[in-house]
Amino acid sequence: MKSAYRKLALQYHPDRNPGDKQAEDRFKEAAEAYSVLTDAQKRAAYDRYGHAGLGGAGGNAGFDPSIFADFSDVLGDIFGFGDMFGGRRGGSRSQRGSDLRYDLELKFEEAAFGTTKHIKYSRHETCAECAGSGAQQGSGPSTCTTCNGHGQVRFQQGFFSITRTCSQCSGTGKIIKNPCKSCGGEGRMVRERTVELKIPAGVDNGDKMRVSGEGDTGGKGAPDGDLYVVLGVKDHEIFERREHQLYCHIPVSFPQAALGSEIMVPTLEGEDVPLKVPAGTQTGSTFRVKGRGVSKRGGSSRGDLYVTVDIAVPVKLSKEQKELITKLAATLEDDNRPTEKRLLDRMKEIFS
Repeated sequence: MKSAYRKLALQYHPDRNPGDKQAEDRFKEAAEAYSVLTDAQKRAAYDRYGHAGLGGAGGNAGFDPSIFADFSDVLGDIFGFGDMFGGRRGGSRSQRGSDLRYDLELKFEEAAFGTTKHIKYSRHETCAECAGSGAQQGSGPSTCTTCNGHGQVRFQQGFFSITRTCSQCSGTGKIIKNPCKSCGGEGRMVRERTVELKIPAGVDNGDKMRVSGEGDTGGKGAPDGDLYVVLGVKDHEIFERREHQLYCHIPVSFPQAALGSEIMVPTLEGEDVPLKVPAGTQTGSTFRVKGRGVSKRGGSSRGDLYVTVDIAVPVKLSKEQKELITKLAATLEDDNRPTEKRLLDRMKEIFS
């Protein structure tokens, strides 16, 4: 329904049809219809008495300007007038302080286990010289003569009135004739500030933390803005993080993988823990170490550490080592050697 009347308002608005009495009447009819359909009391009166029921207690039919208070939400959206038809009256409004952003870089371990940081940044704060009034000491703001202190001015637009923010005082209702020399009449100054930020365990790259009231100071008693800290986490030289799980690669020798062994695995805490590698382990095999991942944010439980073993092939061999490996190769059964015959047989199986 609202979209239908918005369309009619656009079509028949007096500003778009200057001097067109018929368009003005259609605009009034649309506004009156919208007012009746959105007001149960008016709708009941219309159903019972017809158009005469909208004329008030005295039974005087005709156009009622008050209906535009009901229609203002539609027209305000269209023409951007803001406060229209007396829907909001007078009074200056103070603006809430702006929100601020601070980018904070953390070490991998700091994000995983939590830490406390002291961050230093600049924000607008109330001027100490004038206590936020913007006027020199011994003087004060005077009432704006344009809006008479209301912060808004009203003027006639055709057959209805429009209210707009006063351009002279920017809606404050006050004019500063003798501005403060420290802040230039702004009532605020840029100052450096330091806050303590407790970062919980388990935060990740891109997470945001809101520090309430630590943004720019609001004007004229309005609330302060907030400070948003955006976290960035450095990479680790050993571990890779995926949510609350950690991953790493550990090299093992061929004998360790073939015969089985117990190796020591590094953890994020800096201590090594034992891990059993079963006999016959192949390169790329992954093993889980429970509870050695990253703490889950808001809780005491932790993720796990996943260790992938890579079989390290020696680059330089002595003469004796070469002879031993050659003897070992000769003693291995055919099933353990990827011979050309076995490879061809396997390819035939795949493509047959």
